[in-house]
Amino acid sequence: MEHKAKSLRPFIGSKDFETSRRFYRDLGFEEVVLAHNLSVFKTGNQAFYLQDYYAKDWVDNTMLFLEVDDVDRYWKELLALDLPAKYPGARVSPPRVEAWGKECFLHDPAGILWHIGEFFG
Repeated sequence: MEHKAKSLRPFIGSKDFETSRRFYRDLGFEEVVLAHNLSVFKTGNQAFYLQDYYAKDWVDNTMLFLEVDDVDRYWKELLALDLPAKYPGARVSPPRVEAWGKECFLHDPAGILWHIGEFFG
């Protein structure tokens, strides 16, 4: 089967849609409003859909991996944003080294877990 895919865009939920919208704009994503309850957030060629929908089991088990060129720089930029002070429920965890590369973690206000990493080699 030959694929000519152009993008892969996951759908994620939110406890408070307006809060999550602000959170992702603060992270530097560009928002395109598609409907009163759905936006797409873009950075470069990457994108995801944010819905005004919350199902605890689903959101608590949603994880996304964002590959970046420099985790340490991204981590410093995350700290400078002071997201946990602005968004209850938001958390950031420092970088750690794994056999495959390095990653840090970000929880959005709804609990979505972002793995932000760079691969070795």
